[in-house]
Amino acid sequence: MAISHKLLTDGESVVVDTRTHPKALIVPGLVLVVTLALAIFLDRKIGNGIVSLLVWIVALVVVVWWVLRPFLDWLTSTYTITTKRLITREGIVSRKGHDIPLMRISDVAYDMGVVDRMLGCGTLVISDASTHGSVRLHDIPHVEQVQRQITELLGGGSGTGDAQTVDRQDDDGT
Repeated sequence: MAISHKLLTDGESVVVDTRTHPKALIVPGLVLVVTLALAIFLDRKIGNGIVSLLVWIVALVVVVWWVLRPFLDWLTSTYTITTKRLITREGIVSRKGHDIPLMRISDVAYDMGVVDRMLGCGTLVISDASTHGSVRLHDIPHVEQVQRQITELLGGGSGTGDAQTVDRQDDDGT
C-alpha cells in the first residue's frame, strides 16, 4: 500500500499511509450475500437450463458492478501524508491523483458520526489556501490520530519534536 519511494522528493518521508476504512465494503458484502442467496434460490426453484443460466448471468453482472468494482475502488485508493505534502491516489484503470503541499494547509479538522465513532474512523477535512477551499477524505481510519499528526507536522502541535515541521514562508503578498 505504501507509495513508491521514487515518487518522494529528497528529504521527504511517509508519516501516514492509509486507505478508506473497510466499512466501505459492508454494503458490497451484503449485496454479494443477497445476490448469491437469491440466485441459488431461483436456480433451485426454476430448475430450467436457459432460465437458470440467465439468473446466473444477472447475478454475475450484479456481483461485478456492485461488489467487485467497489472493492477494487477501495483497494486502489490511497491517502498518504508525508513530511512535505498530502497525496491522494485513486483509480482502477485510469489513475487520478492530488497533491497538497503541507505549507498550503491552513486548517485540519475531522467529523465523526455515531457509527464512525464505533468503527474508529471519520472524515478528515483539510482546508488549504487554494480556490477549492477544502478537501474531504471520507472514512479515514484513526482519524483523530491522523489529524493530530498533520497538526504536529504543521508546527501547531505540542509534540516532543519527533515529527519534522514544515518550513513555512510567511507571504504577506508584497
